Amino acid sequence: MKARSLVLAALCAALTGVLAQVTVPVPFSPVPFTGQMLGVFLTGSVLGRRLGVISVLSYVLLGVLGLPVFAGGTGGASALLGPNGGYLVGFVAGVYVLGLVVERGGEAGHEYLRFAGAMLLCMVVTYLFGVVQLGLVMNLSLKEAVVAGALPFIPADVLKAVLAARVAVPVRRALRSAGLF
Repeated sequence: MKARSLVLAALCAALTGVLAQVTVPVPFSPVPFTGQMLGVFLTGSVLGRRLGVISVLSYVLLGVLGLPVFAGGTGGASALLGPNGGYLVGFVAGVYVLGLVVERGGEAGHEYLRFAGAMLLCMVVTYLFGVVQLGLVMNLSLKEAVVAGALPFIPADVLKAVLAARVAVPVRRALRSAGLF
């Protein structure tokens, strides 16, 4: 693996950590609105599955080691076991799925739709992990966990996917044409 690729992965991990600091509490849920999903969308769509997983896994590991990179400047191993820990694991699985779809390619001229669709798949995978752990930790029914941990976030995350697709397609093209991966 080239050093340039690892630098790109580190930059995306840092971007996700910065975007995690953009938080808005939700009064009826322990899960806040954050910018993390935007970082994950950009990471997976620009870097692909392999580097995307390395980047997001690095972000999660830095947070588990105690760096304040999680939502609201938190960190520590307890974050993985808390109500939001499933989303952190889901980011890793989601970025893999996103990167896989992006790497598979498709019809020329449909990149934005493919990228946005892949981001929506990433979102579903992330929510799946997050909602399950939220329900288990908070002793919620599946319906209650979906209401508290998924439904309120869908509109904002769809908008993030649209924005990320508009940014990621030209950035991925530029990095590829520059020979950076």
